[in-house]
Amino acid sequence: MNILNFIKNWTLPVSIGTGIGVYLIFALIPALDGFATKASPVFATLLPVFMFCVLFVTFCKVDFRKMRPVAWHWWVAVFQVLCVVAVMAAILALGLHGRALVLAEALLTCIISPCASAAPVVTQKLGGNLEEMTTYTFLSNFITALLIPICFPMLDEGADIGFITAFSLILYKVFTVLVIPMLLAYIVKHYMHGLCRRIVSVKDLSYYLWGCSLLIVSGTTMKNILHADTSVSFLLLIALLSLVLCLFQFGCGRAIGRRFGVTVNAGQGLGQKNTAFAIWIACTYLSPLSSVGPGCYILWQNIINSWQIWRAAKRRTNQELGIRS
Repeated sequence: MNILNFIKNWTLPVSIGTGIGVYLIFALIPALDGFATKASPVFATLLPVFMFCVLFVTFCKVDFRKMRPVAWHWWVAVFQVLCVVAVMAAILALGLHGRALVLAEALLTCIISPCASAAPVVTQKLGGNLEEMTTYTFLSNFITALLIPICFPMLDEGADIGFITAFSLILYKVFTVLVIPMLLAYIVKHYMHGLCRRIVSVKDLSYYLWGCSLLIVSGTTMKNILHADTSVSFLLLIALLSLVLCLFQFGCGRAIGRRFGVTVNAGQGLGQKNTAFAIWIACTYLSPLSSVGPGCYILWQNIINSWQIWRAAKRRTNQELGIRS
């Protein structure tokens, strides 16, 4: 029971540690290379399945009538755009190249990326507003779809990225990742009430499904970091800067949200990023080495989320004890 309670209370760190540990076992034992090669495409297939299930379960709890933009959405969105403009201005004004450009691109991908699809899961766990967070997830993806085709050609004039093509591709990904599970959840919620009640009745189901997906992502992240073609010191520098950026975005988001009484929502909206998407755009349009930035950001944001969830649970426990006493 102690082990089960530990896993329940620290699901995210356990998932991260297990994913990294399992990958290292396969990486360090030559006899397991064959199995690892065969299992890799299986895990690549399982990840989107888990994410689809996470969002479907989460959207089954959403009151769709309450999904509308609110004030903090626009403030967080404007702040994100200003941060992107600041990084782009620094790159162009200073004429960055080589490792300096890689560092800037690593940070840029972590800023320009949309709010994570799993952000509503954590927000609900922290006691935030699920409908507001879900709405901002869609808004954030649309902003990213506008920013990337505008910014990335400035970094590499030879980049094969037309505005309409990139915009359509990103919206297609948004549709498959967010819209389809939402439509399915809407049908289940309004026309299959018995099934919806059974899904919603399983406490923290989406949270544990997300833990499973995080296990796969952590292993993949460690693989990308270990196979990066650069020095250890440069990898550590990227990791350190991504940590500073992660703390900065969570802190600024909470500061914005404090003005509207929604510190949890705004903090997750600005700080919790779709890092899998960030890795994809880095490998597709920028230096592949810059993908290490969002790879490290995955670990930092989930450590922060784990600490927030632990603190929220402790606060609820203290309140309950206070009421009973």
